[in-house]
Amino acid sequence: MTPQLARLLAELERFGADHDRQHRERSRRMLNITRDTGEFLVVQILATGATRILEIGTSNGYSTLWLAEAAGATGGHVTTVELSGDKAGLARANFARAGLAERITLLQADASQVLAEAAPASVDLLFLDSERSQYVDWWPALREVLRPGGLLVVDNATSHAEEMAPFMARVVAEGWATSLVPVGNGEFLAVRRR
Repeated sequence: MTPQLARLLAELERFGADHDRQHRERSRRMLNITRDTGEFLVVQILATGATRILEIGTSNGYSTLWLAEAAGATGGHVTTVELSGDKAGLARANFARAGLAERITLLQADASQVLAEAAPASVDLLFLDSERSQYVDWWPALREVLRPGGLLVVDNATSHAEEMAPFMARVVAEGWATSLVPVGNGEFLAVRRR
């Protein structure tokens, strides 16, 4: 990791924490992942050799920077989806500041539309950190975009366990290999069997 990126990540951690303390409304908060979750995502990308990475829920781009840093080692590219124009603007600026913009495609769009238009089996690793109430509805499309052997990583699996339970049960019921990892706010991992 370059010193430039390390400094920016530390700055965004402080910004996210300060910003979220000042705003109660969920849609206005940054809701960034934890640093150890970022490190965990890097390990997952490096271990799987993922090159086609999809993130749903960009916010200000903090998590995307971790994904893009790892994608540099695999020759990969990150496509990230954010509905909020304000957050997408912050993310674009942060990608440029980090010098990682060429590894990232930011789509300011509704995730359900992006998933519906994505090619089947076109994603190696999918990081899901968005509107948890939508996950069950998105599941058929999420399932289709991941390649066989592809990895799904879902944030907030323990911090919002009750809200996540129906989605996790659906994935398990379909026979995916799953694991709940106590990193950050809890990461639910699921692998599409070959």
